[in-house]
Amino acid sequence: MPRSGTTLIRTILNTHPLLSCGEETRVMQKILGMRNMWRQSKLEWNLLISAGMSEDILDSAVRAFIYEILVRQSHYNTILCINDQFVLKDASYISKLFPNSKFLLLIRDARAVIHSIMSKNVTIIGFSLTDYRKNFKSWNNGIDSMVKACINAGPSNCLFVYYEQLVLHPKSTIKNIFKFLTIPWADSVLHHDKLIGEKILLFKTAYFSDQIIKLINLESLTKWFGHIPDTVKREIDILAPMLKQLGYDTQSEMPFYGEPDHSVIDNSNNVKKNTSFWNDQMRRFADSDV
Repeated sequence: MPRSGTTLIRTILNTHPLLSCGEETRVMQKILGMRNMWRQSKLEWNLLISAGMSEDILDSAVRAFIYEILVRQSHYNTILCINDQFVLKDASYISKLFPNSKFLLLIRDARAVIHSIMSKNVTIIGFSLTDYRKNFKSWNNGIDSMVKACINAGPSNCLFVYYEQLVLHPKSTIKNIFKFLTIPWADSVLHHDKLIGEKILLFKTAYFSDQIIKLINLESLTKWFGHIPDTVKREIDILAPMLKQLGYDTQSEMPFYGEPDHSVIDNSNNVKKNTSFWNDQMRRFADSDV
């Protein structure tokens, strides 16, 4: 789901020497969408069959297409990864093409997601820059389908990763991710900010994300506090029932996500004390050619 920490987790994964995780291109989404269109349209499918195509031929072509994207975008590393946020909906088909594939589903409080979209004027299909109700409904529909896809993929193939826990407890959360991916621990993953612009390259727009440039800190957990209209808050369980199902407190004005690790408290104090430095870092990377 967009604005749920996918760029942060991609950045963290990229600090591991065995991993390369490419930027979001939506290319995979588009090729999978084309394949679904062919398969779901009886007319299209019959035309393909009559032209000498078969399901096996098309699957081989889609597999080769995706593999080429993964290999070249990930610079031929040992473990290949891509940050295309909606491909989880096709997890069963991707698992058929790539039996060893695994998926991470980033989950974040919908109120923080929607505040981020609207306050930063992020254009996403299905979401509005002015309509809170529409956005909560869109979030609910999207996360509902992805949660179901993740559950259907099974616990050995798809892992829920809560953004709030990644921020509060980065080391234990990342260790759990690596255990799921069956890769060894590397201390470098706790210092992603030192590799921005070197091993880790981002789209220009991503450099404006506080959590990418800065040390992992607590700012992003509370930025939405006080910004959701009262009328919308009263309807939250109707507009986005998945929020409560996923374990979030929908009644509190300022929900408590948990006690942070000491290292995260230190990071947060660093960011507060050195505001000018971190803002300069964001501007420097945004203006650079990396």
